[in-house]
Amino acid sequence: EVQLVESGGGLMQPGESLRLSCAASGFTFSNFAMSWVRQGPGKGLEWVAGIASRGATYYADSVKGRFTISRDNAKNTLFLEMTNLKTEGSALYSCAAGRFYGVGNYAYRGQGTQVTVSS
Repeated sequence: EVQLVESGGGLMQPGESLRLSCAASGFTFSNFAMSWVRQGPGKGLEWVAGIASRGATYYADSVKGRFTISRDNAKNTLFLEMTNLKTEGSALYSCAAGRFYGVGNYAYRGQGTQVTVSS
């Protein structure tokens, strides 16, 4: 059974940092490009960052310079390090397998972890 399980979300203040994790199982994680996507209240799905199977990384302009995506293929885990959080970053963050850029057509996608940024 394929599983993508996100963790690490929480209630944060603007300017703080947070690290999200995504534990993958049931497929060959190292072979797949991975992405983080998010969906804020009343908004559509937004691609945030992606990483190719060999490690090249890509970021949405809105998070470039503040977020870092990484992966540990030995542990089948994807990470998203988020710094200088902004209120507009409040969203349900989920990881997705199969693409390193863009929204939709993922092979697999997790249920998400909630990040709320509020003063």
